[in-house]
Amino acid sequence: MITDAQIERWLREDVGHHDVTNQVPGETTGRLVAKESGVAAGLEAATAVFDYLDVTVTDRLEDGAAVEPGTELLRVEGPTRAVLRGERVAVNLAGHASGIATRTREAVERARTESADVAIAATRKTTPGLRGLEKRAVVAGGGDTHRLDLSHMVMVKDNHIAEMGLEEAVAHFRARTSFATKIDVEVETVEDVPRAADAGADIVLLDNMTPAETRAAVDEVTDYEGVLAEASGGITLADVPDYAATGVDVISMGSLTHSAPSLDLSFRTGDDSDL
Repeated sequence: MITDAQIERWLREDVGHHDVTNQVPGETTGRLVAKESGVAAGLEAATAVFDYLDVTVTDRLEDGAAVEPGTELLRVEGPTRAVLRGERVAVNLAGHASGIATRTREAVERARTESADVAIAATRKTTPGLRGLEKRAVVAGGGDTHRLDLSHMVMVKDNHIAEMGLEEAVAHFRARTSFATKIDVEVETVEDVPRAADAGADIVLLDNMTPAETRAAVDEVTDYEGVLAEASGGITLADVPDYAATGVDVISMGSLTHSAPSLDLSFRTGDDSDL
């Protein structure tokens, strides 16, 4: 899903118009190595960068693999100049994606202390141009992508409700979508849960509710067969167990993508020692 045009833009941004730094002769090997514990992701993108430069990837981990300091994620061989040109872009992509996968895995593990079934989902709070990379990283960490773009599901948010009213907004979008398209309706109070479900919501998004409010809202949702309850809005890793214990079906967290720190990775060429 990563195109040559994307890779060309990434490399052009880094290399510039006159690359002297990487004009190194000969052939070499290179290794992408973890400097801290986490979950590997973004290795498909890193591989695509090296493939574009005619550098051979001889070994790599699968996305989703747990890594410790010193774990080798990827190994390459090829012209030294090409290896050096690709390494920073590859490291940045893999480090960013691995950070997202690591945070997602932690959220999933915290949720499992209270619920075996609740899904941890991402949101559309992604970096423009990197949504595919970031959504794949969420999956590598054990999370759910949520909608990949606006066409995958209708989300009736506060602005839609302010413009049209809750019931009218749901009816408006229901008339314009396929039978296969779900409608997720955002509500801010427990009292609005039955309104959303009665209007035809497939999912009721409980926005910025406390765990106690969320539990009360879930009780309302259970009266409607097939309707899911989704908790969202400022939920942190520390909050995840409290929300998982409420019985919600989904916990969606923008912080999985917009606030995950990159996993510390290092790229070394030549001899395997002194990593």
